[in-house]
Amino acid sequence: MKKLLVSLLLPVLSAGAWSQETIYRCGNEYTNDAGQAKAKGCKPVDGGHVTVIHGGSRPAAAAPASGSPARAPAPAPAAGSPAPAKVNSSAQRARDSDARTILQGELTRAQEKLAQLRQEYNDGNPTRTALELRNPQVYMERVDQLKASIARQESDVAGIRRELDRLPAAN
Repeated sequence: MKKLLVSLLLPVLSAGAWSQETIYRCGNEYTNDAGQAKAKGCKPVDGGHVTVIHGGSRPAAAAPASGSPARAPAPAPAAGSPAPAKVNSSAQRARDSDARTILQGELTRAQEKLAQLRQEYNDGNPTRTALELRNPQVYMERVDQLKASIARQESDVAGIRRELDRLPAAN
């Protein structure tokens, strides 16, 4: 009888250990201190659990209002380590040139793969294999897969072009 009682009460008693205190959101900060939350006018978070990861850097400040894209600021050096050396303009141009060369190669490969997929897709009528002649469902699945692959590849090509456009113009 005692074992039965313990086995029935154990989940109920351990539920308190699993529950989480009320979490309050104060702007971009979270706290479980009710006094601090009340003083700051924080609001309780409803729903799921909050996971907080300590450390890391704060988000960068807002981008300038000018029309040109801003480069991300360099991360702050770790405590005790020397500050990173400034990169001279010729080294930066060399890096940009290398990046452009790599992206051009990726763009060429992506465009070739896209052309190959479009040729296989054949405007929605790919050539049927022997298995597909006997099983039309397999053919429809392959057509759908080809269509999705083409969409992904077009997205990849567009993304690579955006990356190339972000790089400074080649001299």
